[in-house]
Amino acid sequence: MSKKQKKMLIRIIASVGLFIVASLIPSTGIVRFILFMIPYLVVGYDILIKAIKGIINGQVFDECFLMAVATVGAIGLAIMEQSGDYTEAIAVMLFYQIGEWFQSYAVGKSRRNISELMDIRPDYAHIEIDGKLETVDPDEVEVGTVIVVQPGEKVPIDGVIIDGNAALNTAALTGESLPREVGIDDEVISGCIDMDGVLHIKTTKAFGESTVSKILDLVENASSRKSRSEDFISKFAKIYTPTVCISALFLAVVPPLFTLMVGSGDPLWHQWIYRALTFLVISCPCALVISIPLSFFAGIGGASKAGVLVKGSNYLETLSKVNTVVFDKTGTLTEGVFEVNAIHHNTMDADQLLEYAALAESASNHPISKSIQKAYGQTIDRCRVSQLHETSGNGIVAVVDGHEVAVGNSKLMVSKNIDYIDCHSVGTIIHIAIDGTYQGHIVISDRIKPTAKQAITALKQSGIKKTVMLTGDNRKVADNVAKQLGLDQVYSELLPGDKVNKVETLLSEQQEGKLAFVGDGINDAPVLGRADIGIAMGAMGSDAAIEAADIVLMDDDPLKISKAIRISRKTLAIVYENIVFAIGIKLVCLVLGALGIANMWLAIFADVGVMVLAVLNAIRALFVSKL
Repeated sequence: MSKKQKKMLIRIIASVGLFIVASLIPSTGIVRFILFMIPYLVVGYDILIKAIKGIINGQVFDECFLMAVATVGAIGLAIMEQSGDYTEAIAVMLFYQIGEWFQSYAVGKSRRNISELMDIRPDYAHIEIDGKLETVDPDEVEVGTVIVVQPGEKVPIDGVIIDGNAALNTAALTGESLPREVGIDDEVISGCIDMDGVLHIKTTKAFGESTVSKILDLVENASSRKSRSEDFISKFAKIYTPTVCISALFLAVVPPLFTLMVGSGDPLWHQWIYRALTFLVISCPCALVISIPLSFFAGIGGASKAGVLVKGSNYLETLSKVNTVVFDKTGTLTEGVFEVNAIHHNTMDADQLLEYAALAESASNHPISKSIQKAYGQTIDRCRVSQLHETSGNGIVAVVDGHEVAVGNSKLMVSKNIDYIDCHSVGTIIHIAIDGTYQGHIVISDRIKPTAKQAITALKQSGIKKTVMLTGDNRKVADNVAKQLGLDQVYSELLPGDKVNKVETLLSEQQEGKLAFVGDGINDAPVLGRADIGIAMGAMGSDAAIEAADIVLMDDDPLKISKAIRISRKTLAIVYENIVFAIGIKLVCLVLGALGIANMWLAIFADVGVMVLAVLNAIRALFVSKL
C-alpha cells in the first residue's frame, strides 16, 4: 500500500470515528452543524478543493463537481428544513472516498503485478579485467565486450556465449516455466536469469537496444495507445456529465415552477431538490471511466505474463476481431535453421562449388546464405569477392577470383538467360552459375517448428476461419509445408513486395473481421505494418520486424498466437460486461431517482457500489494468462 493510500485510509477511519461521535452527542443548531461538518471536511476536503479548481479552470463537469454539488446541496436542505440531518451528505462523501480508495488500491495492485512481472532490467554488468570482475553500468558496455554472468544473476545485454553453459530461467520474458539449456555459440537475450553456471557472453547489442530495454519500453508506452472502447468512454463522459447536470437542474426547478404556474398546490421545492441531488450522485460515471482502462491495462499485463507483448489496448481490441491469420514461413512456422543436404548436377568438385557459393554469399545475413557459409566451414576471405549485387528474393551475383558467380533461385537463372536443371528434392534449391555456365545446385532444407501444426489446429478451434502462408520459397517446398500443417491457402515464390500486394488482396477480400500477419524477418516489416494486426517473433526476430509489429511473441512459439487471441477476447468480454453493467444499473437508478423512489442510500450504491464491482471484474483480466 502506498503512502497516499495509507493517508486516505487514515482519513476514512478518522471520519467514521468522528461521525459516530457526532451522532452520539446530543446537540442542536450550530453545535450539531459543526460536529457533523468536522467528519465531512476530514474525508471530503480534497474533493471540494478539486471541484473549485475545476470550476476555476473551466473543467466543471467531473465526478468531483457532482459529489460537491450533491453533498453541499444535501447539507443546504438540512439547514433550510432545520432537520439537523446531515447523515446522508456525510455518508455520500464517505462512501465515495471508500470507493476511490478501493479503486486506487486495485489499480496500484495491478500496476505492481506488472512491475514485478517486468522487473527484469538488470542494474549492473560484470566485466573481467586482469582476472578480476568489475561491476559496471550496463549502459557503459560497448558492443563486442565480453561480460560475465554468474549463477543467480540476470543476463544484462543480448549476446552470444563464448564460454560456459547453463540453464536459463526465461519465465519473465516468455512465460515458460521450463529452463532453457544454453552453451557455446548460443544466442542469449537480456532479462533471462542464469540458474547454475558461469557464462562468458560477447555482447551483440548496446544495452538500450537489448531485448529487456525494448520490452520495458513497449510495456511503459502501451497505455498511451487507446482502444476504441476507451475513446468511446472518454467521449461518452464528456457528453454524459453535462447532460445529467442539466437534467438534475431541470428536475429541481421545472416541476415546482410548473406547480406554481398551474396553482395546483405546494411546489415542494425541498422534495424536488432532494431528487435532483440524488440524481447527481447516481449519475457519476466513475465505474465506466475507471474500470474500462483498468480492464485493458490488466489484460495487457496478463498477456505480458504469458510472453505476449501488446503495444497498446487498441491492438488488443483489434486482435479480438481477427478471423484470418497470414504467416510468413521461414522463422515463423519453420525453425529458420537451414542445412545443406545435397549438391546435385555439379560439373566441378562439390567442395569447390560450395566454396564459390559461400564466397558469393559472404556479405548476406540471410539464413540460407548462413547455411551455405556454415557448410563451407572455412574462414572466408572477403578480399576474393568484389562487385557484389543482391537482388531481393532472387539471389546474388558477385565476382569471385575474377569469375562472375550467380547464386540464387530459378528466377535469377532466367534473368541471366542461363539454362538450369530443376530439382525434384523437397527443399530450397540454390542454383549456381559461373561465367554464365550452369554448374549445379545446392539443396537446403528447413525444419518445421514442433508446435506449428498444433498452433494451426488451436487457431481453427479459436474460430479463425482462414490460415494462409506466404513465402519466397519454391512451390514444392511451400506446398509440402502447408500440407503438413493443414493450412487453408499457400502462396509461394513471392518477393517482399509481392507479400505486401498479396496481403492487400486478402484485406480487400475480407468481408468481416480483421487480418493478422505473423512474421520475423526484415523483409516482413512492410507486411507487418500493412496488416490490421502485425505479430512478430520477438526472441529471434529482426529489430525491424519487432518495431513494425503491434504484438510481439517473446519465445517465437506460434502456439502463443491462439493464446494471444483468447486473451484479447476475454479482456474485451470483461470490458463489455462492465459497460453494460455500469450503464444498465445507472439508467435504472436514474429513473428511480427522478421518480423519487431512490433515496441517497441507493444513489451511493449506484455510484460507489457499481464502481467497486466493475473494478473487481476488471481485475480478472490480470489472470487471462491462465487461459
